Amino acid sequence: MKQHLLISIRITVALLVITCGAYPLAVWAVAQLVFPTRANGSLVTHDGRVVGSELIGQPFASDGFFHSRPSAAGNNGYDGTSSGGTNLGPTSKKLSDSVAAAVHDYRDVRPAEGIPADAVTASGSGLDPHISPAWARSQAPRVARANGIAVDEVERMITIRTEGRFLGIFGEPRVNVLLLNRDLLRRARS
Repeated sequence: MKQHLLISIRITVALLVITCGAYPLAVWAVAQLVFPTRANGSLVTHDGRVVGSELIGQPFASDGFFHSRPSAAGNNGYDGTSSGGTNLGPTSKKLSDSVAAAVHDYRDVRPAEGIPADAVTASGSGLDPHISPAWARSQAPRVARANGIAVDEVERMITIRTEGRFLGIFGEPRVNVLLLNRDLLRRARS
């Protein structure tokens, strides 16, 4: 019995060292060497100050900035400790009412193009940092007017910030709102 107990203690200690020490340390080291920016949260800086992460959405309310998609994370949206979708089904009155309210509040759309779905619906996590190029373009006139620049220049900034499909086939083209708004700030400074 004593021999079996010693063997199980040694195995437990060995597995603790491997799974709680060596393996996490190896994964951390590889991530730091191969993907240092991503491993440290893909932080975005402006004037030497961290203003957010490329991977987590945040609200923008000023007319001079592009607005993110609605968020259902937390009471006021964009709460990283409460991420998640609404879990409301397509027949839900609450979902229908929230989309109708968002459509009513959406005043920046170009009437001929309609309202992009991501302008009035939350993402699955509630923290999506991207919007569709269509929604970004529909906000361009408001952003250009508020910043005193030509709409063509704002649309060019959108085109530059548009990310394609992953591996050319997965997902949809998208625009990172935080990076696009940082570009606006840099442009205003120049």
